[in-house]
Amino acid sequence: MTSELSRRGVLRRTALVAAGVALGSPLLSAPAAAATDPDKLRAAVRAAQERNKRQLTGVSSTNGWEMERNPGARGHIYTRPVPGTPVRGVQVRMGDVETILVHAVRRFHYEIDELRPDDLTGWRSPSTVRKGLPESNLASGTAVQIRPGHYPSGTKGGYFPNQLTTIESILTDCDGVLAWGGHDKHSDESLFYLAAGPDDPRVTVTAQKLRTWNWNSPL
Repeated sequence: MTSELSRRGVLRRTALVAAGVALGSPLLSAPAAAATDPDKLRAAVRAAQERNKRQLTGVSSTNGWEMERNPGARGHIYTRPVPGTPVRGVQVRMGDVETILVHAVRRFHYEIDELRPDDLTGWRSPSTVRKGLPESNLASGTAVQIRPGHYPSGTKGGYFPNQLTTIESILTDCDGVLAWGGHDKHSDESLFYLAAGPDDPRVTVTAQKLRTWNWNSPL
């Protein structure tokens, strides 16, 4: 376990790596010429609609975010870094969701147990998740699983009391926007997921608070 001071310092020093996501929206990627040429604009709209058909499912995960068929492909889910950890990257929904989930993963790494490169799972195909359970949020890019092999779905008791205290602290950081699968009726102690929907303003407010913490923390 590391101290609060050292944890905040690492988060601040690594925050710049993740900050670039705000400018990465695929909605802004159409050529500027399409805005002035009606034919090009119609073609761009058709192309976007075709991409959506290939990428989007029209089905929401249990928290209300739309599940996607593939990461990347000009959707909302991409492989994102987890700064300050050996994790190679995690496929999550970019922007505010990413900020919240990565915050939870980094606190886990520094305060519960150090992660190895393959300890983290993000997006999973909609065909591989149970639609009626919070694990479906993986398919919308709004959840991660930390060491799912260590904390199998349906079991409890995988953490020591001091580790559970840290998990509660992580949830407190996120003001009710983040949930832990260990609290669910069907327990999944590896699962952390967004408990707020895409129209809930708390998502943006919480993500901005976490970014501010990272920048303003003492070294």
